[in-house]
Amino acid sequence: MRRIVRLAGVEILLVAFALPVIAQNTATSGKAAKLLMMARDADPDWEVVTVKPSDPNDHYDRFDAKGRTIVIENKTVEAMLRFAYGVQRSQIAGAPDWIRTERFDAKGTSNVEGQPDQKQFQSMIQKLLAERFGLKVHHEQREIPVFELTVAKGGPKLEPSKGDPNGQSGDSGGSDNGRQSRTYTNVSMAELAPMLQFHLDRPVVDRTGVTGRYDFKLRWTVDDAPATEMDAPPGLFTAIQEQIGLKLESVKAQADVLVVDKVERPGAN
Repeated sequence: MRRIVRLAGVEILLVAFALPVIAQNTATSGKAAKLLMMARDADPDWEVVTVKPSDPNDHYDRFDAKGRTIVIENKTVEAMLRFAYGVQRSQIAGAPDWIRTERFDAKGTSNVEGQPDQKQFQSMIQKLLAERFGLKVHHEQREIPVFELTVAKGGPKLEPSKGDPNGQSGDSGGSDNGRQSRTYTNVSMAELAPMLQFHLDRPVVDRTGVTGRYDFKLRWTVDDAPATEMDAPPGLFTAIQEQIGLKLESVKAQADVLVVDKVERPGAN
């Protein structure tokens, strides 16, 4: 099932595993109600957090942040690892089988005022895994199947971004009956690769050699979409080539692998 949420004020499609719901900044007429973001250089940790096994009858799962309140519901340790470290399932090695089957809930507050951005949220989940699940990992470069992002024949079709080169990048959009439409703002190729990874089943490695930041749109039809009209956009691989002058190719290449040295079920709160 696909759902649209907002991530730090930006709509995000929930794909292979649910991305966090981070409430947007809001203001109501007559009475301001604003959720302020954490300072960009803040390194939040948990002020308090409880962790427990999920209710086996609960079929709803989420990462959720609203201000300092953080909720993780019905998530496996593998799902936490994948979001926290930005990796695909094929990039996790050495972990016991239970991390893929046993589900947990966590709820707590951060020790920093304001709302975390995506990187800060990822850092908090990394700390949760280390502090409550005893997680110890190291990174290795291994040759695994990846998608290599390169420049297509004819060169890239990209407009330089009009945004602040030191500002945040953005990825917004949604899905309608299998048609994806996404707008990328102030995005570098190094940032685009992991963004595309959320819509694919393996890591994406940037080999474009293209520098700078760009604004562009991508429209495509997912592979398992129902029959659509004749003017439906093409699949993702074709759309990338036709619309932005890049291409994805399946290769084996050196990529980052997260090796789990230790992980254990959490103890009592």
